[in-house]
Amino acid sequence: MLSLHLSPKTARVSIAVCTLVAAAACNGDGVTAPPDFTLTPIVTFDDLKAALVEARNEQNGGFGLDMWAAVVDRSGLVVSVVFTGATNTDQWPGSRVIAAQKANTANAFSLPHLALSTANLYSAAQPGGTLFGLQEANPTNEDAAYGGDAADYGSRKDYMIGKRIGGTNVFGGGLPLYDAQGKLLGGLGVSGDASCADHNIAWKVRYNLHLDFVPAGVADPTTNNNHGDDNIIYDINPATGVSASGFGHPECSAAATAIGIHLPDPDQRPIGH
Repeated sequence: MLSLHLSPKTARVSIAVCTLVAAAACNGDGVTAPPDFTLTPIVTFDDLKAALVEARNEQNGGFGLDMWAAVVDRSGLVVSVVFTGATNTDQWPGSRVIAAQKANTANAFSLPHLALSTANLYSAAQPGGTLFGLQEANPTNEDAAYGGDAADYGSRKDYMIGKRIGGTNVFGGGLPLYDAQGKLLGGLGVSGDASCADHNIAWKVRYNLHLDFVPAGVADPTTNNNHGDDNIIYDINPATGVSASGFGHPECSAAATAIGIHLPDPDQRPIGH
């Protein structure tokens, strides 16, 4: 069986570690796990939900809708799924799986020394881009995504938890998670609004969780100690549709752009705080 151990809180996040204590256990996919099967350190359900609610209640340049968020660990296992509404039907139902896909994508295409958000992948995945067709890679595990009791979606009993959701998503809302030692723990995905607002909310959620120690990225190096970060990039030429950097994202609204281009905020939300 799997047992859950909670370590003491540090800053604003507590880390949960699931460790196999029996000789063998079922890993959530119906497959017997080896004795050393481990669910790596992750964000707890309560911490993720609190961080998402706080971020959703701010101005983010979207429609102000209720949101979903999901976290996967470094191996791709879903470890938490939450929502902000009163019930799990107060958000777009389709955004539950999209949030998990974004978490999977941010984790799958980031490295200990280079962070890529899902927003960074948009232009590269378009025809003529350097990663064209990426969105067709790593198909979603539909059995994991839609199995179980729908009434449990977004709860501690969400059917996706403990399973590899897979999926690749190439618009805003997915970010890798790095702890204070620079270790890449997994990915965060947020969905439920326009994609630019999703990114802004995800950025704030990651900040709230104190898991934003980004090592480097493809975004403006002047914003993060001169080595770049994984912020959304608005550099697509409206006339040609071409991103100057190759990692640009379409604009959704003037309000969302104004918020996004000021991330990280060195005064209120410095990265790696």
